[in-house]
Amino acid sequence: MMKRLALISTMAASLLAGVAMNASAQEPRKGGTINFVAPYGSSFGTLDNQATTATQDEFPTKALHRRLYSWDGTANKPQLDLATEVKASDDRLTYTFKLRQDAFFHNDKQMTADDIIYSYKRAMTPGKAYVGARYISNVKGADAYSEGKVQEIEGLKKIDDFTLEVTLNEALDPGFIFMQPSTVIYPDGEADKDSFKSRPVGLGPYKFAEYIPGSRLTVEKWEKFYLKDKPYADKINIMLMGEAAARDVAFRNKEVDVSVLGPAQYVTYKADPELSKNILEVAEVYTRVMGFNRDVKPLQDKRVRQAINYAIDSDLIIKRLAKDKAYRAVSWLPLSSPAFDKDAKPYPYDPEKAKALLAEAGYPDGFEFELTATQNESWGLTIAEAIIPMLDKVGIKLKTKPVESAVLSEDVPSGNFQSFMWSLESGPDPLTALQCFYSKTPQSSCNYTKFNNAEFDKLYEAAQKTASEDERNDLLRQANNILQDEAPYWFFNYNKAVIAYQPWLHGLQPNSAELAIQAYEELWVDDSVPSGR
Repeated sequence: MMKRLALISTMAASLLAGVAMNASAQEPRKGGTINFVAPYGSSFGTLDNQATTATQDEFPTKALHRRLYSWDGTANKPQLDLATEVKASDDRLTYTFKLRQDAFFHNDKQMTADDIIYSYKRAMTPGKAYVGARYISNVKGADAYSEGKVQEIEGLKKIDDFTLEVTLNEALDPGFIFMQPSTVIYPDGEADKDSFKSRPVGLGPYKFAEYIPGSRLTVEKWEKFYLKDKPYADKINIMLMGEAAARDVAFRNKEVDVSVLGPAQYVTYKADPELSKNILEVAEVYTRVMGFNRDVKPLQDKRVRQAINYAIDSDLIIKRLAKDKAYRAVSWLPLSSPAFDKDAKPYPYDPEKAKALLAEAGYPDGFEFELTATQNESWGLTIAEAIIPMLDKVGIKLKTKPVESAVLSEDVPSGNFQSFMWSLESGPDPLTALQCFYSKTPQSSCNYTKFNNAEFDKLYEAAQKTASEDERNDLLRQANNILQDEAPYWFFNYNKAVIAYQPWLHGLQPNSAELAIQAYEELWVDDSVPSGR
């Protein structure tokens, strides 16, 4: 399996080198329009990225907003974005940021420390369940503010307009915290206005132009963007295309410049002499799972959850339905994680073992439960249909509850499910990824199964405190193995992301965090782009 990962990484590097070579043959062309795709649904749940967990909603965010740190998709690590310099205290708890003085919001307001403090305080608004709270809660005093006990967040201190001091509760890497999509920076007070919901204002390379629900969101070049000579394109149309067939037709008709490929398309495009020339593959840090509500009586028992893992032939599903566009999941952390245990083995397909565990747990005749899922072909109802007869063989009856992606992203954090199927971010930082199973992490943030295990907590807390990266990864490796045994999820697969791109498009990055999310300011189209663009 690790050899396959190395092969894919080599292929991705080779493909990217080809893209880079193609781009270096000529200077980036300025102007034109890029037709990108948002492939995970037929709508955006919200244009307020502090309030959403949905990857679909990050497509406009990447164009409109910026964060204190950004993710470098080529180097695979966080980098300073809205600051030019950061200094850490000896105990790695306090960080002093020298902020950019050339960053201007789309309403011409210059960004200052006040805007960052406002944005982080908004994420922790008492009585609200903003997604960004999961990350900002790492700031000293953020929880007390969220509980309404204090008026300010103790760990946020404005030294002057362009100097910000941030103190954390634990010695964590601030890059992995403040690069998250839900920690975007808004102009002070702007997000409180009703107009912001339909016409957001940000610091990104593009400003909001138009949103046609069910069709597209259009952004236009922001001339005051702080990165020199960027963005290149004048306009980006972010096309809403949740159906794989629609993306395929549009791509073949040269109406869109990229297409995210599903399993069936992956096979077809790889076999096509022309289409196969422009494919980028990356092993992403996403884990596909079925999550269990531990308040539902049968699912409270570890033996029942383990039985479900034994009852499903995951390898067969990956081969037949995913068309090998995935890697078998062992536990939560993906193959590319530095804390992945290369000696760990996934649950084998063993229906008899599943039956024995069910009988031991007091369910010899099985039971029935409900699965909330979307129409996604890689981890949604298509997969559920393959699971149903497998579970039925051991006496478990599975009923499906189809929902839209926006509903799924609301139901899961609120606990409105018996089980759910989703593709969830499980990297790139293993400490941040495993925070979702720490007992002090609320369900509304990312502890969706309300996981609570004392041994896991002890390992996680020790990993937080150590300064040694090797020791930290060893502790997290042990914690990840506990997750496999406790089985809060059916661990399905780690995603192999694939996008096809038109030959005139340049600047794509091998973003392992989410390949479909690209830094739009880096993209450009050459003179071979179809006329009119």
